[in-house]
Amino acid sequence: MTLDPDTARRLRDGMARGVLSFPLTSFHDDGTLDPDGFRAHVAARIATAPGAVFPACGTGEFFSLDEDEYRQVVTITVEEAGGRVPVVAGIGYGWAQAVRFARIAEDAGADALLVLPHYLVAAPQDGLVAQLEQIAARTRLPLIAYQRGQVAFGLDAFRRIARIPGVIGLKDGHSDLDRLQRLTLAAPEDFLFFNGAATAEIQARAYATVGVPAYSSAVHAFAPEIADAFFTALRDGDDGTVDKLLRDFYVPLVELRDRVPGYAVSLVKAAARLRGHPVGPVRAPLTDPTAADLADLRQLLTIGLDLVGAAL
Repeated sequence: MTLDPDTARRLRDGMARGVLSFPLTSFHDDGTLDPDGFRAHVAARIATAPGAVFPACGTGEFFSLDEDEYRQVVTITVEEAGGRVPVVAGIGYGWAQAVRFARIAEDAGADALLVLPHYLVAAPQDGLVAQLEQIAARTRLPLIAYQRGQVAFGLDAFRRIARIPGVIGLKDGHSDLDRLQRLTLAAPEDFLFFNGAATAEIQARAYATVGVPAYSSAVHAFAPEIADAFFTALRDGDDGTVDKLLRDFYVPLVELRDRVPGYAVSLVKAAARLRGHPVGPVRAPLTDPTAADLADLRQLLTIGLDLVGAAL
């Protein structure tokens, strides 16, 4: 396959400029896809000039989308991005299904693919490498591997995936900084690394110390003012602002997130609705926040926005 060598450069430039945005997928109250609501949501995210936009990933409920819905989500994102920021679409499950989604993303005009952890089973290192080899051989788009859950690359396996033509980066969700430091030191010079920890801002400083300053921001999906203020403070070494945002907003958000499995997405969608974004409910097996948790979220969101001079 012929790869576009410009994609990695655009991603690298974007990572230095802003947070990586993971838009929510909009649904109607009956659970059907809401293309118009999604278009409005993703357009608002892109208008804030993120480093890149990643549709149909974990925050975008990739696991709940059928192929036609996926096509609409990626197509709308590409249209709204208009080449201003790179579009990296999520793909996943086993490699055969991942390739089906990859081809849809290619046709829709995506710039690259984020390979989400495969479905269900634990796998040996050779299998993790083979999964990426099979996908890379069947798409012209560059791949970013995502290690999280049952996917964790050892040093030898990482060296092998970094040599696969088309694999340009690794997103890490394990937060094992000892392991990650070993991987960054073993990586080719132009290889990309991303902090993909849940509520990545909590560990952003720690990741940066091992050479991984770029991170995904779920908060950007509902409060780009907060996400951008944190990114700027972190980049500029403004520790006072970083500490205040962590202490008064991000840490309480994580504590609220940890109350119920799936709240890492459900709370983000609820917060977006509180701000008037037409994203709708989550799909099963996720559940929307309880009334009590929603009240706590509203209060926390008000505090966070006030910290950066914005309003609900």
